[in-house]
Amino acid sequence: MIEYKTVSLANQVYEALLNDILHGKYKKGEYITEGTLSKELGVSRTPIREALLRLSQERLIKDSPSGSEVIGISKKDVEDMLNVKRLLEPEIAEGLANNLSEDGLKKLGDIVDQQEFFSQKNDYEKVMILDTQFHTILYGESGSNVYSQILEQTHKKLLKVRLASLRDKKRINQSTHEHRELFDILKSHDEDAIRKQLKKHLENSRENILKGISKWD
Repeated sequence: MIEYKTVSLANQVYEALLNDILHGKYKKGEYITEGTLSKELGVSRTPIREALLRLSQERLIKDSPSGSEVIGISKKDVEDMLNVKRLLEPEIAEGLANNLSEDGLKKLGDIVDQQEFFSQKNDYEKVMILDTQFHTILYGESGSNVYSQILEQTHKKLLKVRLASLRDKKRINQSTHEHRELFDILKSHDEDAIRKQLKKHLENSRENILKGISKWD
């Protein structure tokens, strides 16, 4: 059951359903209905209807006579999202160089410390959660609401394949090391160096993810 906090109930339902779709709880081709979801989540149909509309607009589900059919994330979707990150992520370098706050830098440093701790324990679930937090703060500190929103949503939608890639011990350590390198560079506020490191991290992640989805249908 979802418990109402500070964000709207519809948004909480959306986040819960998005998470379930990206984690594979609801498989491609499976049908979900307002009635079933209302019982599962313990909320009325109104916020569920709003959440389903949002997921439909994002083309993660589609309407049908049997309910909402799950589309999920395809191989082509992953490739397109990686291209979006490839184009936009280096563009936040200038914003980070000029706008990164001391508080934001401290939060990034704390996350990297935790990533190193959990990487040593091969706890990839924790690493993944921290990876998402790291990038969310990074995008938010860029000073661009547009880039931040697009990149945060894209990064989140790559959750399933990122989780799979992080099960590779070598990639866990590599990704964590790249975050440490980026954190150290961010302290210098050197735009060119930040852009270079962002591209390095992005290309290594891209290569690993593309390798992971190479056998998808």
